[in-house]
Amino acid sequence: MLDHFDLLAPLYDWVIGPPNPARPQTLLDLPTPGRLLDAGGGTGRVTAQLRGLAGEVVLLDQSLPMLRQAQAKGLIPLRGDVARLPFPDASFDRVVVVDALHHFVDVRAALADLLHVLRPGERLVIEEPDIQHRVVKVVALAERLALMGSHFYAPEASSRA
Repeated sequence: MLDHFDLLAPLYDWVIGPPNPARPQTLLDLPTPGRLLDAGGGTGRVTAQLRGLAGEVVLLDQSLPMLRQAQAKGLIPLRGDVARLPFPDASFDRVVVVDALHHFVDVRAALADLLHVLRPGERLVIEEPDIQHRVVKVVALAERLALMGSHFYAPEASSRA
């Protein structure tokens, strides 16, 4: 089966670029001595910048080439499906999903699993591109033409996903 992210892995960080680490740091209320899960984290472009701000950072993704890049950045990579997380309940203090929710096949199952692995009262941060922006519309069209199965949500629909 064709995995688009296996093909994109060598260019992903160069094309997307690193995010401003201040935003996820603030939203996740870092630093924390606890564990941070980057679900669907790809090459680790987000959490590589947050690595020293949590006791442990685990990156889960399905693409082996992307996970190899995350490992080269000093992250703990783990191959897996976000809808079937291989962790016990309440095993993370922070969970982050950046630019990945639209790729999850079963969003409801993934969100339920993410909430199960999050300790009660801790933080889950999900950041998605806004489909109302022209550039994101072009990306969504390209992903549709590439048969990636992506489903972008409008901001007003995100609370109903």
